[in-house]
Amino acid sequence: MTTLAIALGALIIYLIAYNTYGKWLGQKIFKLSTQSVAPSIELEDGNDYVPTKKGIVFGHHFTSIAGTGPIVGPALAVMWGWLPALLWVLFGSIFIGAVHDFGALVVSMRNKGKTVGDIAGDVISPRVRLLFLLILAIALTIVLAIFGLVIAVVFRIFPQSITPCLIQIPLAIIIGFFVHRRGLNILIPSVIALVLMYLSVFFGNAGWLASFNATLAAWPIMTWVTVLLAYSYIASVLPVWILLQPRDYINSLQLISALVLVVLGLIIAGLWGGAPIDGTRPPLEIVAPAVEENVTAKQLPLIFPFLFVTIACGAVSGFHCLVSSGTSSKQLRCETDARFVGYGSMLTEGFLAVLVILACVAGLGLGLTAKDGTFLTGAAAWDAQYSTWASSKGLAAKINAFVTGSSNFLQALGISATFAKALMGVFVASFAATTLDSACRLQRYVVQELAGCWIDLRHSKLPEPERSTVVAEKRNNSWLTNKHVCTIAACLVAWWMASLPAAPGKAAGTGGMILWPLFGAINQLLGGLAFLVVLFWMRKKKMPTWFIALPTFFMLVLPVWAMLYQIFIAAIGSNQSWIDQERWLLVSIGFSTIILEFWMIAEALMAWKRSKATELPPTEPELAPN
Repeated sequence: MTTLAIALGALIIYLIAYNTYGKWLGQKIFKLSTQSVAPSIELEDGNDYVPTKKGIVFGHHFTSIAGTGPIVGPALAVMWGWLPALLWVLFGSIFIGAVHDFGALVVSMRNKGKTVGDIAGDVISPRVRLLFLLILAIALTIVLAIFGLVIAVVFRIFPQSITPCLIQIPLAIIIGFFVHRRGLNILIPSVIALVLMYLSVFFGNAGWLASFNATLAAWPIMTWVTVLLAYSYIASVLPVWILLQPRDYINSLQLISALVLVVLGLIIAGLWGGAPIDGTRPPLEIVAPAVEENVTAKQLPLIFPFLFVTIACGAVSGFHCLVSSGTSSKQLRCETDARFVGYGSMLTEGFLAVLVILACVAGLGLGLTAKDGTFLTGAAAWDAQYSTWASSKGLAAKINAFVTGSSNFLQALGISATFAKALMGVFVASFAATTLDSACRLQRYVVQELAGCWIDLRHSKLPEPERSTVVAEKRNNSWLTNKHVCTIAACLVAWWMASLPAAPGKAAGTGGMILWPLFGAINQLLGGLAFLVVLFWMRKKKMPTWFIALPTFFMLVLPVWAMLYQIFIAAIGSNQSWIDQERWLLVSIGFSTIILEFWMIAEALMAWKRSKATELPPTEPELAPN
């Protein structure tokens, strides 16, 4: 009953938070208004700025922010104990993560849908804009490289997930056409798409589809990375309503319905036990320690700061500011929808992270087949899956812990083990895929903005107003800012990074995965820098800032601490040189990011001293006519 009480308690806490703290932020702090003209309407272009119903934007936003992060992070962090992981997810998502996402979304909507990096130049200094864009480019390149590898690995582990992920593409294009062009009600095509996707999961491991999936799963990892990045290029340059938006929406229906099934299975298992074993339903119990005491035996790193960067998505994630200000702010047709999308999506992701924790610490105990073929239950299953940090931190191990635990919940409903594991495999792969294509589109925006900075610099000596005219023309017509050129450049750099071997003689892709330890830290650092931009914007608007000052400081200090530890202390502990040839990519990117952060903070401190609480130039949307 403890497991069930935690799940229901978390759901109630999130509902209360949305209707109290979230409502207070929307009404009293940001003062959202239905009378404000949203950027999607003011700047509608049919490509990036597309007015859209909030339910569809929610689907795009939620599936974009909730990649594999809220799965693999909590699935590993439970090794410090389920209680610290649970508390960080609950309070982090409510008071830090959701505030971060909501704030970035509102600030972007009030600035014509600009990205957080672009806004940094307006509220702090032009140099900070360039520094932020460089950090964004590094972070998004890592996301593209790692998630391309992650999806390829997931396809190899769960071949039955390939067909359901592929079938989403033509379904999305059809739905996008009929909804956007024909004005068709979204309900009917949504139901049809959901049924077709579940049928593809059901039949994905049988007959010729099983052979087809097995053939594709056998492809080399880098072949899959190439295909996935090519798809991401197409999704990035097409108008958002054709593929990206409807694919994320129908994907969200499948993912949320799967979450509902997991919750129902958890309720059944909590009340009556799991799927019968030898005619007896085993009780659902937490089989992991609340706080791990055998830190040395488990070879665990320091809980502080590493718990807070291991669980990024699910509590707070800097990547979310890119989705909020990069795509979602250009699609919301009403300013008041921002709370539902920005604050609500983060709480939904937090609840997903809670379910992941419960699946790993309780669901796993309902049954696990060990590597030697032995079927284990209870604490024995937990010990087999989480013997040491080194054996549990691999991508396959973390995904397997969640898939096994959550599929055990589904089996409590009477769903077969084969279908349950296939469904949860699709769940993981689909989340990763939606993050990949959204990240590619976001990287295109960043590369275009960096190219714009270069154009500004080249013509900085021209007198006004000639300079403004020339710069505007070059920005609109230069090949440097062409969306195809920028997207191809983003994909090629990510492919190169993903393809690197860890050392001479090692397989392609092993070097890219070395970046995984940095992913959480850079992700959290990005969140701190986004908080900094929101803080400056709110100060200039004479808004209260006390509630984001502490999260800003927390999110700026912790990631640097974690990165420095990874670069120096972790190398010493593993008897490696910090400049070992297998670590050069991690060290170079880590150092570059830290230098850019310190530089940006120094610029921000100088700007803070110079600034006064004065109004920004009139970049907010005008009020709609009565």
